[in-house]
Amino acid sequence: VQLQASGGGLVQAGDSLRLSCAASGRTFSNYVMGWFRQAPGKEREFVAGITWSTSITYYADSVKGRFTISRDNAKNTVYLEMNSLKPEDTAVYSCAAAYNLQITTDARRYNYWGQGTQVTVSS
Repeated sequence: VQLQASGGGLVQAGDSLRLSCAASGRTFSNYVMGWFRQAPGKEREFVAGITWSTSITYYADSVKGRFTISRDNAKNTVYLEMNSLKPEDTAVYSCAAAYNLQITTDARRYNYWGQGTQVTVSS
C-alpha cells in the first residue's frame, strides 16, 4: 500500500490550498482515510476523516467550516481543501488509511501512512 501526499506550500493567511493523497496497492472500500498534521514541538493531531465507501466525514473543531475532505473513487485519491488558512494551520500534513468502517481520530488505529507535505501559512 502506498499513500502519496502532495499539494503543500507557502501561502498567506486567508489563502486556500488543496492537498491530495493518491492511494494505491489495494481496494480501500473498507477503509477510513484521514488527514493528520504535526506542527513543530507539538503532537500529531487529527484534522479530518472520510469513510471511503460512504463518504461520511468528520472534522476536528479547529478546522470545521474551513476544511473539506473528499474522495475520488476513479482516481483513488483523497483531497483536503483548506480555506481561510491561519498561521496556526502551519504544520506537516500526512494522510493515512485505517482498516475500519468508522472514522477514528486515534492515529494508532491507522495502518498505512503517506509521507508528509509541508503547509506554511504566513501572517
